[in-house]
Amino acid sequence: MSLSMSPAERDEFLAELHVGVLSVAQAGGAGPLTVPVWYTYRPGGTVNMSTGRGTRKAWAIEAAGRFTLCVQDERPPYRYVTVEGPVTVEDATDAERLELARRYLGAEGGDAYIAANPGGTQVVFRMTPEHWLSRDYGRG
Repeated sequence: MSLSMSPAERDEFLAELHVGVLSVAQAGGAGPLTVPVWYTYRPGGTVNMSTGRGTRKAWAIEAAGRFTLCVQDERPPYRYVTVEGPVTVEDATDAERLELARRYLGAEGGDAYIAANPGGTQVVFRMTPEHWLSRDYGRG
């Protein structure tokens, strides 16, 4: 029996609330930049992640033109989905920033986070999934 998730299962898992781990190649022969991130995903759509325009993360993603995101469930039986693909970049809207903050902090916490961190210099990276890896160790 395969431990890989079906396309529908991996879509559903990726759409759930997880802190993702972003990994992106860095210029100059440095190892990959790997950091935890908040993200949004709707099955069949893009993986969306925002950050400040002048951050190391933004520079690395723009230079590489793609990134990898891994999300996991640390509770047994362990499950994970890794997705990788090319990105586009746009200015982040206030509505997108609020949606992301509320996803992770709830309505009240998300509103407070946005009030304390005004926009204007945020970008959103939209990754089109090309390559997937997944495991569900509950299948064995």
